[in-house]
Amino acid sequence: MTAPRPVILDLDPGHDDAVNILLALASPELRVIGLTTVFGNVGLDRTTRNALITRQIARSDVPVYAGADRPLVQERISAEAVHGESGLDGPHLPAPTRGTEAEHAAAFIIRTVREKPGEVTLLPTGPLTNVALAFRLAPDIVPLVREVVWMGGSTDTGNWTPAAEFNALADPHAAHVVFSSGVPLTMIGLNASHQAIAHPARVQLFRDLGTPTGAFVADLLAFFAEHHRERYGWDGGALHDPLTAAWLLCPDLFTVQPMHVQIDLSGGPSHGRTVADVWHVTGQTPNAQVMTHVNADGFFELLRDRIATYTH
Repeated sequence: MTAPRPVILDLDPGHDDAVNILLALASPELRVIGLTTVFGNVGLDRTTRNALITRQIARSDVPVYAGADRPLVQERISAEAVHGESGLDGPHLPAPTRGTEAEHAAAFIIRTVREKPGEVTLLPTGPLTNVALAFRLAPDIVPLVREVVWMGGSTDTGNWTPAAEFNALADPHAAHVVFSSGVPLTMIGLNASHQAIAHPARVQLFRDLGTPTGAFVADLLAFFAEHHRERYGWDGGALHDPLTAAWLLCPDLFTVQPMHVQIDLSGGPSHGRTVADVWHVTGQTPNAQVMTHVNADGFFELLRDRIATYTH
């Protein structure tokens, strides 16, 4: 039997981040060795609290490390309009009974990668600030990282500006550090995640489990759908972040394509855009594999089956 893959989830919960935590912790193929939090959907205090709450719902003892509370260069943006004031509006949220570790998220990433060279996969699903800080503070770890699988960016249009996706726009300078580092990198952008819509029948899959965790996921998805109905006219929310863990668990559900991706730091209307060379017109060597297709039915079946393992 293959040993579980060590992963660090770096996130800014966020409804879809919380679902990704539950998916990863329910999957024996993965060994979640830490949750690291970053500003993003809401401020760091709330993203960290939401990670602690989700860990508690999963009845896990995985350590949580708080990280960057602001971007490397620019002013912070946030997404209360999408995720609510708490960042996890919708379900009942219990008060966390255990706190974070003392170590900073970037320091934890550095230490863990050095202790497990070539083993650790990073799954960032928010701004890339913690990862960029780790790479800048300890450039020796870059070749020691097994892979970075990031939910962010897009090969086409943005969702926060016409050009930029939220996670990329929230800290494009950090994204530039990571994309120019040479680390093995997979980008899962909006062009892929907008294929994974949690419409009402898919939300019902989780409610029908008849468990508190199934109801928690269904409540998350039901609230998350509201913004997508208003913005796009869709009948559900796009389940962006759990595609990162799902990619590791079942790559046959997805199609990826090597591309060269650069980050627009111009400060103009395309600031924060992930400029993906889909057709290889620049002749530049690809620096990422970019997800292009999602088998949405297969993905939601996988997610339902893993959430079903929570009997509490």
